[in-house]
Amino acid sequence: MKICAIGDPHGELNNIKKIPLSGVDLILLTGDLGSASLMRKMAFENIERKKKGLLEIDYSNSQKKKAFMEAYDSTMKIIKYLKKFAQVFTIFGNVESSNSETKKYSKEINFDLPYLYNGLNALENVRIINNRLANFEGIKIGGLEYFVDTNWVKEFKPLNYAESLFNSKKETNKAVKILKWFDSLDILVCHQPPYGFLDKVGSMAPKDWRGKNAGSKTILDYIKRKQPKYVFCGHIHEGKGMKKIGKTEVYNLGVAGYKIIDI
Repeated sequence: MKICAIGDPHGELNNIKKIPLSGVDLILLTGDLGSASLMRKMAFENIERKKKGLLEIDYSNSQKKKAFMEAYDSTMKIIKYLKKFAQVFTIFGNVESSNSETKKYSKEINFDLPYLYNGLNALENVRIINNRLANFEGIKIGGLEYFVDTNWVKEFKPLNYAESLFNSKKETNKAVKILKWFDSLDILVCHQPPYGFLDKVGSMAPKDWRGKNAGSKTILDYIKRKQPKYVFCGHIHEGKGMKKIGKTEVYNLGVAGYKIIDI
């Protein structure tokens, strides 16, 4: 069984096309499928302005729609290309929006927006494994969608700290329950790396984030206890590489990096 795991594509179709997919039986994706260039630019500009005591830029609804559609359209192009080669399993990272989030955002900006979950679900050979167990030819795979771990909020101290901590506690409790339900796995596909491994923030982030560990202690605890054979993640692109935690091989595949395994 030949499996190809691919790190956050971020709409980089040209890089995806360089991956040797002939003979691959299954493709795994770590989330952040589409380009987030406009989203990141808008978000980080306002983060920096807040820190300087400046008013946030009030982007127009048309600009917000353009950023959303950049991510949506590039996601669909990536997935439609990959599914020609093999079955595709993907999780959602922090770029993707759930149907409920998209519905809310559509009302907020007064534009009808397409539902990514529905668009991907309608494609043959594609399966979204957010917080799900998948059995592929006897291989047990768990897909854990992106969540904000409480340790990230405590370490990075976002400006809306109290609200962020409250929300992260709910998300973390949910992730703990899902990982407990997964029990033992052959492969865990998650978005962020485990805390302290392949997760150090680099120079592209805001200054007070750089050099900090941005991984998840919840994921680290699971790996230490259950020792899946492989963990594939992304999110912290500058952390690309491989580390072992006990018997587990953890791969941060960066942006459109890949690892082919025979299992």
